Amino acid sequence: MNAIDIMNRPVLAAARSTSARDLAIQMLMGGFSGIPITERDGALVGIVSELDVIRALRAGKPLDTIEAAEIMTAEVITVNVDATVEEIMEIMDTKQIVRVPVLEDGKLVGVVSRPDVLRAAIEPKFMRFS
Repeated sequence: MNAIDIMNRPVLAAARSTSARDLAIQMLMGGFSGIPITERDGALVGIVSELDVIRALRAGKPLDTIEAAEIMTAEVITVNVDATVEEIMEIMDTKQIVRVPVLEDGKLVGVVSRPDVLRAAIEPKFMRFS
């Protein structure tokens, strides 16, 4: 089983200029803990997690004045669509990350999170078609 088989798609991504407030709202409304930051063509430039927003709050910064580019992690760990679930688990474990953006031809096409990996392990006889 590969990343393409278990990844979440479509992916909600944000521009560098998106406010931290808007990112936090999207995370809360969407039920996810991070948002990829991309260019319009899908090129991944960063990721913002709940913790990044919390750190901005702790620094006393108003969330409506902070842009994603100011708080994002720019060096994002990614996998290609053909990465195996075993490779993804190793990355999540050794790098202690919750989600891994999935790229195809250098463009964002999905995200694999820890629950996706667990679902793949416990639902091997069920299939999804999109």
